[in-house]
Amino acid sequence: MSKPNKDFAKPSLRKRDKRALTLIALTAMVTFFGALGLAGYAAINYKYERGLDGASEQVSFSIPRGEGLNSIAKRLETNEFIKSAFTFKVVTKLRGNEGNFKAGEFYLSKNLSMSAVYDGLANGKAILYPVTAAEGLTSNMIVRSLDRVETLIDDNPTVPAEGTILPETYLTPRGMSQSQLLEKMRLAQIQLLDEEWDKRDRTIPVKTRQEAIVLASVVEKETGIGMERTMVAGVFTNRLRKGMKLQSDPTIIYGITQGEPLGRRIRRSEIDRKTDWNTYQIPALPKSPICNPGADAIRAVLNPAETDALFFVADGTGGHAFAKTLAGHERNVAKWRKIQRQRGLR
Repeated sequence: MSKPNKDFAKPSLRKRDKRALTLIALTAMVTFFGALGLAGYAAINYKYERGLDGASEQVSFSIPRGEGLNSIAKRLETNEFIKSAFTFKVVTKLRGNEGNFKAGEFYLSKNLSMSAVYDGLANGKAILYPVTAAEGLTSNMIVRSLDRVETLIDDNPTVPAEGTILPETYLTPRGMSQSQLLEKMRLAQIQLLDEEWDKRDRTIPVKTRQEAIVLASVVEKETGIGMERTMVAGVFTNRLRKGMKLQSDPTIIYGITQGEPLGRRIRRSEIDRKTDWNTYQIPALPKSPICNPGADAIRAVLNPAETDALFFVADGTGGHAFAKTLAGHERNVAKWRKIQRQRGLR
């Protein structure tokens, strides 16, 4: 039997030793740099999670729509909400949170950690500002009123069709556009009608949602007193059932000025002039709403008061006097004319 060749085995062992040493060295390097990386991340994360020594009172901070992380971080540092824009950016990116910022205005304080600052901007509630659209205004008037709201962006919105938006107070974030708010108002009216339509009195002569809005707009312009709306709606409902003309003064004015204030008493010639809205001349509803009615006027039209009254006129107190007969109405009108003369009204 032949003996093993010792000279042949030595090179093979040397190669294996070299590979093992190389592997050990690589493992050591990876471990070293891994530990270094972990230590670095731990240091950065500590800075990210540590609160500051700044003031605790809340200060607003706005994020415009479309602003990116770099700009947000730089402004946070400039305004002393964070110590390091670099650290804020690094940790935000490493955590996959770069795309989570929301446009709006938020309250922050200068003693927060960067983590709390991020959470406030990404998950916090934006500051909301009340914007009120008054009941009974035309769409043109409401759009003009939005120009006075500093927190809204004027994007030159299209004026909504008359009677298609719901006047009320809306809470809006800074940076919302006027168009977005008008769309919110439009959807609010649709939602209200959807909720109230099935609860309506099925005997009323109003047969469509559009007719409900048209009549509600007339009710809205006739009285600003909440308790009277169902009564006024009841009078108009009775007149429609009997085929009588509504004879509503605001419908005359809308045919003259498209809802802008007339600034004087209506002339006899204007009462006699036929327009698509003048309900002294047309034996039906106006062809379109004469304003944007509020929720109470819409509900009043869908469920009017049960009454025998067919007439009403101002009573001098801000409300109205109602009558079942023409004779009773004429007495109420005479009283109102006397009050007008006493007040110097012509």
